Amino acid sequence: MPDRTLKTQRRLVAVVVTHNRLDKLRPTIDRLLESASDQLSAIVIVDNASTDATADWLATLTNPRLDIVTNTINLGGAGGFEAGMRHAVARHDPDWLVVMDDDARPLPGALAAFHALPPEKWDAIAAAVYFPDGRICEMNRPSRNPFWSLRLVLRTLREGRNGFHIPHDEYDKDGCEIDVTSFVGFFISRRALEMAGFPDGRLFLYGDDGLYTLGLSRAGGRIAFQPQVAFEHDFTTFGGSGAATGQRFSPLWKIYYHHRNLLLLYRMAAGPLFWPALLIVLPKWFSKVRHHAGSRRAFLRLMGRAVFDGLFNRLDVSHEAIKRLAGPEPST
Repeated sequence: MPDRTLKTQRRLVAVVVTHNRLDKLRPTIDRLLESASDQLSAIVIVDNASTDATADWLATLTNPRLDIVTNTINLGGAGGFEAGMRHAVARHDPDWLVVMDDDARPLPGALAAFHALPPEKWDAIAAAVYFPDGRICEMNRPSRNPFWSLRLVLRTLREGRNGFHIPHDEYDKDGCEIDVTSFVGFFISRRALEMAGFPDGRLFLYGDDGLYTLGLSRAGGRIAFQPQVAFEHDFTTFGGSGAATGQRFSPLWKIYYHHRNLLLLYRMAAGPLFWPALLIVLPKWFSKVRHHAGSRRAFLRLMGRAVFDGLFNRLDVSHEAIKRLAGPEPST
């Protein structure tokens, strides 16, 4: 049985998912281990079948708070979070989990700020996420679902993305309720897990966090953005390894996951307005082909399959099949 002698307000366990980014993982684990054991009782590291020196480095770690889970194949971020969260609950019996990628880590004082929050008010907490240089990290800016509020629908029509994402001035206030957020500095209570279950690992990559948190909100879970709980997200050196460089996806197979999962998210968010929204969204998506000179056929194959599978909720396609569909990467 897990040791219950810790005098912490809540037993908190971190879940970190990594794949071939040892240079990012090392400072993240170092930062987490700086926290006292009464603030963070265990750290579950999910190695998603890394082929670099990650496994060798992990084998040298001896801190008793570290718990390493090694996947035999790359399950993607979604599969890694599902596996890690299931393991953390079964092995460590936490009151709360906090999840993050290997390139994201709490800023000093973040975990203490979390423990200072009222324990009964919220089912989940989203941290304020910044670049290492202090700028707000836009890709991790939480949002409300505009389709659940006529006011937000009208504001989104006027302002686009800024219409439903929380405004920047919320980062200087006392927090607010949200519907959707990312898995960078996301704190999940046991009550939330009972309401929403675990993330769906079949999503592989992209959108799994949005679908999970929106699903939690739809189930009645209350999620708060708390700016005093601050994380940094060090992906400034990604180069071409993100979803897209400008408007060009690299590797090409990311086209499939990005759009299939976004389609699933739009469907959950929009409800009956999904079909009219689709008439606006799909032409914009397919127009991205112009950014893929030299690989336009592959782009259209992947986009077509993403739309088909998204509309029919097909999540059983293997990653190897998607890579075959993408074909060889174009030469640069």
